[in-house]
Amino acid sequence: MTTPSFPQCAQQQSRLAALLQRFAYELQWSEFRGTLRLVVPAESVFAVLEKVKVGAGMDMLVDITAVDLLEYEGATDRFRVVYLLLNTETSERLEINTHVNDPKPTLTSVYSLWNSADWIERETYDMYGIHFAGHPNFKRLLLPQEFAAFPLRKDYPVKGRGERHNFPVITRSES
Repeated sequence: MTTPSFPQCAQQQSRLAALLQRFAYELQWSEFRGTLRLVVPAESVFAVLEKVKVGAGMDMLVDITAVDLLEYEGATDRFRVVYLLLNTETSERLEINTHVNDPKPTLTSVYSLWNSADWIERETYDMYGIHFAGHPNFKRLLLPQEFAAFPLRKDYPVKGRGERHNFPVITRSES
């Protein structure tokens, strides 16, 4: 466990560590530019997110994104999923990271905690293929439903696989 260098991060870390002490694993903390980071196992991420929302006032889900670690040397997992949280009263930020793997990377949806997860979970699925179990409207958001690939994966070709020629061109009507 590393101790952040910023005093406010040290205070936030000690508060969060006390809040999360019931979890049976060693919490991995780090700090970057005043934002505290926490690495959580995938099977516990929903419980940790629920706990920090209620107990630490992380009332705003800023973003969910992913990183494909396919070509990272020493990486043992395929994807890192990143949850960015904000306490709107104190301006404290928290980044929670977890890891999932192929063949079907899946996490529990946090839509029940933050309604803002609706679109950002769907966007993460569209780009990386990470499923969010329990999402109320889990369909593609950015790409057509029949699109079978995930463009931000490292094994997706830069020029695509010829998909763009299979979809109809949408033109705007001139008024």
